Amino acid sequence: MKSAKEFWDKSAARYAKSPVRDEAVYQKKLTITQEYLQPDWSILEFGCGTGSTAIIHAPCVRHIVASDISSRMLEIAEAKAREAGIGNISFQQGTLEELRLTPESFDAVLGLNVLHLLEDVNAAIVQVHDLLKPGGIFVSSTALVNNISLFWRLTIPLMQLLGLAPHVSRFDKQELLSMLTKAGFTPVFEWQPDQASVFIVARKPASIPANQ
Repeated sequence: MKSAKEFWDKSAARYAKSPVRDEAVYQKKLTITQEYLQPDWSILEFGCGTGSTAIIHAPCVRHIVASDISSRMLEIAEAKAREAGIGNISFQQGTLEELRLTPESFDAVLGLNVLHLLEDVNAAIVQVHDLLKPGGIFVSSTALVNNISLFWRLTIPLMQLLGLAPHVSRFDKQELLSMLTKAGFTPVFEWQPDQASVFIVARKPASIPANQ
């Protein structure tokens, strides 16, 4: 199986041209997210891809750090931001671990269509919690690979061997909620547009209880 960077670098041009799978669902996710955002906020989006969502949210906040493992994805994202006249996004290449971001420096973190692509989902969630300011929110939208059709569950390993699919982590909604709560988050909103995906907004407590 190809490395994640190699896979997404090779897929970037095709990914940029692919339409949103369900425009109505995507627009609802944008609307819900923006209900939480504040004009003075600094936010992080990891796994930003070609930057479409960051560009949409940029007018709602002070600054966005948008990161992705793929340098080619980011080249496309930067060009799109310039074309849109958006100047408050900083694009950075690398994983959460590689970026060396400052703890408690973000009001919100977005992880959209990316958690199931990570090898250690639990570690990523813990790191997101560390990066958020007290009271900050984590917005995630992810595929529930355990809930996809049997055909695709059997086909994905073969596609990975052929370099046609990236790594995927398998978990269901309850397992994801458990990882979030164990990391210290309180889920404040959840929505399943279909059986195989879930959208969750979780909040880091504003203060740590005295008995912890």
